Amino acid sequence: MKLSELPRRTAATVESVDDQIANDTIARRLRELGFVSGERVEVVAAGPLSAEPLLVQVGYTRFALRRSEAARVQVKVLDAEPRS
Repeated sequence: MKLSELPRRTAATVESVDDQIANDTIARRLRELGFVSGERVEVVAAGPLSAEPLLVQVGYTRFALRRSEAARVQVKVLDAEPRS
Protein backbone atom coordinates (compact mmCIF):
# COMPACT_ATOMS: atom_id res chain seq x y z
CA MET A 1 0.00 0.00 0.00
CA LYS A 2 1.20 3.50 -0.75
CA LEU A 3 1.48 6.06 2.03
CA SER A 4 -0.74 8.41 0.00
CA GLU A 5 -3.55 5.79 0.25
CA LEU A 6 -3.18 5.16 3.99
CA PRO A 7 -6.29 6.20 5.96
CA ARG A 8 -5.74 8.94 8.52
CA ARG A 9 -4.63 7.89 12.02
CA THR A 10 -3.77 4.35 10.86
CA ALA A 11 -0.43 3.07 12.13
CA ALA A 12 1.86 1.51 9.54
CA THR A 13 5.52 0.75 8.97
CA VAL A 14 7.60 1.80 6.01
CA GLU A 15 8.49 -1.08 3.68
CA SER A 16 10.42 0.88 1.05
CA VAL A 17 10.78 4.17 -0.80
CA ASP A 18 10.56 3.65 -4.54
CA ASP A 19 12.41 5.72 -7.12
CA GLN A 20 10.04 6.90 -9.88
CA ILE A 21 12.97 7.79 -12.15
CA ALA A 22 16.69 7.03 -12.12
CA ASN A 23 18.45 9.00 -9.34
CA ASP A 24 15.11 10.20 -7.93
CA THR A 25 16.11 13.12 -5.69
CA ILE A 26 12.74 13.19 -3.91
CA ALA A 27 12.92 9.49 -3.01
CA ARG A 28 16.50 9.93 -1.81
CA ARG A 29 15.50 12.90 0.34
CA LEU A 30 12.59 10.96 1.87
CA ARG A 31 15.02 8.22 2.89
CA GLU A 32 17.37 10.84 4.35
CA LEU A 33 14.48 12.30 6.38
CA GLY A 34 13.80 8.93 8.03
CA PHE A 35 11.41 7.11 5.72
CA VAL A 36 13.34 3.85 6.04
CA SER A 37 12.27 0.22 6.28
CA GLY A 38 10.69 -0.64 9.63
CA GLU A 39 10.04 2.96 10.74
CA ARG A 40 6.55 3.68 12.11
CA VAL A 41 4.51 6.12 10.03
CA GLU A 42 1.04 7.65 10.21
CA VAL A 43 -0.99 10.16 8.19
CA VAL A 44 -2.07 12.71 10.82
CA ALA A 45 -4.13 15.09 8.67
CA ALA A 46 -4.80 16.23 5.13
CA GLY A 47 -5.20 19.69 3.66
CA PRO A 48 -8.58 21.13 2.68
CA LEU A 49 -8.10 21.23 -1.11
CA SER A 50 -7.77 17.83 -2.79
CA ALA A 51 -6.68 16.52 0.62
CA GLU A 52 -3.23 17.94 -0.08
CA PRO A 53 -0.71 18.31 1.50
CA LEU A 54 -0.65 15.32 3.83
CA LEU A 55 0.68 15.81 7.34
CA VAL A 56 2.72 12.66 7.94
CA GLN A 57 4.42 11.60 11.14
CA VAL A 58 7.46 9.35 10.87
CA GLY A 59 8.92 8.45 14.22
CA TYR A 60 8.49 11.61 16.31
CA THR A 61 8.80 14.07 13.41
CA ARG A 62 6.03 15.50 11.22
CA PHE A 63 6.34 16.44 7.55
CA ALA A 64 3.98 17.97 5.00
CA LEU A 65 4.13 15.91 1.81
CA ARG A 66 2.44 16.21 -1.54
CA ARG A 67 0.47 13.13 -2.54
CA SER A 68 2.96 12.51 -5.37
CA GLU A 69 5.78 12.43 -2.82
CA ALA A 70 3.88 10.19 -0.40
CA ALA A 71 3.09 7.79 -3.26
CA ARG A 72 6.79 6.85 -3.38
CA VAL A 73 6.59 5.37 0.14
CA GLN A 74 5.34 1.78 0.40
CA VAL A 75 3.86 0.92 3.81
CA LYS A 76 2.39 -2.05 5.65
CA VAL A 77 -0.52 -1.45 8.03
CA LEU A 78 0.20 -2.56 11.59
CA ASP A 79 -2.14 -5.02 13.25
CA ALA A 80 -4.59 -3.45 15.67
CA GLU A 81 -3.54 -3.78 19.28
CA PRO A 82 -5.64 -6.31 21.21
CA ARG A 83 -8.12 -4.84 23.65
CA SER A 84 -8.07 -5.96 27.27
